[in-house]
Amino acid sequence: MNRTFPETLSVLRRERNISQRTAAAALNISQALLSHYENGAREPGLDFVRRACDYYGVSADYLLCRSENPDSTASAAAAARAFLANLRSLTDKAEMALEALEEEKV
Repeated sequence: MNRTFPETLSVLRRERNISQRTAAAALNISQALLSHYENGAREPGLDFVRRACDYYGVSADYLLCRSENPDSTASAAAAARAFLANLRSLTDKAEMALEALEEEKV
């Protein structure tokens, strides 16, 4: 991934043909502050990131350049799959440990 947060934020707005003024009003910030975010002069807080994700309909991972997939549901599904895989692995390890304990007692 070669993009940055400011670039992603700016591209999302421009792809939708939204002016900075319109986006800033919808995001409840000033146009100047949005400009600072888009050119990298300032970094936003988490509350702004959340609002921007909702406004543009993308995942936080996409907006923060941690994923190439803008679909927030795909990110949630991937996280759920990873969690389940981790849980299966832990369950398998626990079962093996129990079997080892039972064999020791015999």
